[in-house]
Amino acid sequence: MKIIILGAGQVGQSLARHLSSEANDITVVDQSPQVLRDLQDRLDLRTIAGEASHPDILEQAGGMDAEMIIAVTNSDETNMVACQVAYTLFHTPLKIARVRESSYLDHNQLFSPEAIAVDVLISPEQLVTEHIFRLIKHPGALQVLDFAGGKVQLVATTAQEGGALVGQELRMLASHMPGIKSRVVAIFRNGESIKPTGRTLIRDGDEVFFVASPKNIRAITSELRKLDRPYKKIMIAGGGNIGMRFAEVLGDRYHVKIIERDPSRCRYLAENLDHAIILNGDAVDEELLNEENIQGVDVFVALTSDDEANILSAMLAKKLGARKVMSLVNRPAYSLLIESGIVDVAVSPQQVTLSGLLRHVRRGDIVAVHSLRRGAAEAIEAIAHGDEKTSKVVGRRIDEIDLPDSASIAAVVRGSEVIVASHDSKILAEDHVILFVGDKKRIPEVEALFQVSVSFF
Repeated sequence: MKIIILGAGQVGQSLARHLSSEANDITVVDQSPQVLRDLQDRLDLRTIAGEASHPDILEQAGGMDAEMIIAVTNSDETNMVACQVAYTLFHTPLKIARVRESSYLDHNQLFSPEAIAVDVLISPEQLVTEHIFRLIKHPGALQVLDFAGGKVQLVATTAQEGGALVGQELRMLASHMPGIKSRVVAIFRNGESIKPTGRTLIRDGDEVFFVASPKNIRAITSELRKLDRPYKKIMIAGGGNIGMRFAEVLGDRYHVKIIERDPSRCRYLAENLDHAIILNGDAVDEELLNEENIQGVDVFVALTSDDEANILSAMLAKKLGARKVMSLVNRPAYSLLIESGIVDVAVSPQQVTLSGLLRHVRRGDIVAVHSLRRGAAEAIEAIAHGDEKTSKVVGRRIDEIDLPDSASIAAVVRGSEVIVASHDSKILAEDHVILFVGDKKRIPEVEALFQVSVSFF
């Protein structure tokens, strides 16, 4: 697939790195020649230095025959204009733009071929907010991903002493929880992937990925670790776009406090948030945190635009007694560093945004993609089309499907029914199939399974 990526910031580079390893023809456009040289030294792709929305730059980048343009520069306006130029001059089939400003996003009528020709809008703030909110709803989870409109979820959690299944074989889960359907699809131990079988022994510290219906998530989590009580008191460091959106989503179901340094922003937050207490101050002020009863806070979430401030405030909050601390972290190296230490969860906007973008890049009828393990693995929701003659999966049992070694089918959603996969489960036409792929290099093989032959049409 021929793809033009506009913007070589952290999201653009993550996307280029992810897609260039999958035999795509990638061109990256950015205004910084040095950034592009560094990128080209590391990856097999083309680069063009220039303004992303200029017609001549887009033409040099191959706009005439590009199948997709993904505009992820730091400017909403540049992203939108670039998509419009691509539509008007080159008739680019798919145009994706990252747009941060909520005043644009609040007016859907702006985005159509008759107005601004953007086919897919990606809002990092919205995606990050939804990601963190799912973690709040499921105490003890490291990651919670929705599939099939929320009918089934993939959850990652760390096994800990106190969980009934820790120290036992995985096959015991069924006897511990009769009638509750779930499947463990992956285990990571000391950073290494272990393909789970019924005789796999669950150990303290294992990172376990499992699928289940949302109503069963809490019960299954309790098998793997001592269950956290539901969260109620939330403290947010940073009242910027993400902090404000997150407080809005929490609403009156939680007790919410926001710490913001800018007095004028505090006034704006106080005027626009009905159910949050706004505090003017610094989130690394130990005296302020103690005054606001940090030891009684269930979750401290650091959401400023400064990685170092987020990490320091989260570490301080944990030291002073907050039950759980989460930190927004843009630099990948920081994510690796802090998740092995005192910060419980590092939230990467790049990885969350990448997941939002990938489903539009995948071949076959892929309706959801989630990047896992900092891009090393993926969870995919694909729709099975065709019949036994035109499809490689329809009408076949799971043990008859030629899946790559690192891939497994976790669940099948058929209408309103969720079927936790077993070896003899059969795939029918229009089933939504949830897959875990432990090695993203095998993604093209998985995509090929869900592409119907020409005779189907």
